[in-house]
Amino acid sequence: MDDRHLIETRLDSQEIFKGHFLHAFRDTVRLPDGGTAVREYVTHPGAVMIVPLLEDAQGELKLVMERQFRYPVQQVMIEFPAGKLDPGEDVLVCAQRELLEETGYSATQWARAGVLHPVISYSTEFIDIWFARGLSLGARKLDEGEFLDVFTTTPAELLQWCREGRVTDAKTLTAALWLQNVLAGSWDLTWQTPGLASAG
Repeated sequence: MDDRHLIETRLDSQEIFKGHFLHAFRDTVRLPDGGTAVREYVTHPGAVMIVPLLEDAQGELKLVMERQFRYPVQQVMIEFPAGKLDPGEDVLVCAQRELLEETGYSATQWARAGVLHPVISYSTEFIDIWFARGLSLGARKLDEGEFLDVFTTTPAELLQWCREGRVTDAKTLTAALWLQNVLAGSWDLTWQTPGLASAG
């Protein structure tokens, strides 16, 4: 497919702000029709999100989730565990690290679902989506200044919260779509045991 009639070309770039991990720019671009425009955006190192699947003592499937205050929106949000990539860090290693640090759980099997771009109009951020199962609980290792509650819920409860508007976090809504289709058998996951051959 020829996309040349849609592509914008950078003519000039100005740094606006450089923080701990966000970096903002104001670019002048050439439009497809020859005109020019200004684009302001934030670069982001990328992140991972984990959908942890936990079977309780009765064999019922539960989801490990979090409640966390998000300062920009001034709300406590219901989310799946997630965190940003460290420089040069492998996405699966990051997923394993974030799951353990935030929830205390380790997983024996992992499956990559895909990637999402949560704010394409003003950020380069991407979030790699991983499912995890074979969970065992240990001690959390929260970052300094990080406060969150960990809880379990059922897929049906999560989908109800999405429908009611209690869950509005974009990455968690995307994960709910994946979860719904995986549980329905419509979308496949390829499970792997890190360090070993794919577990199918």
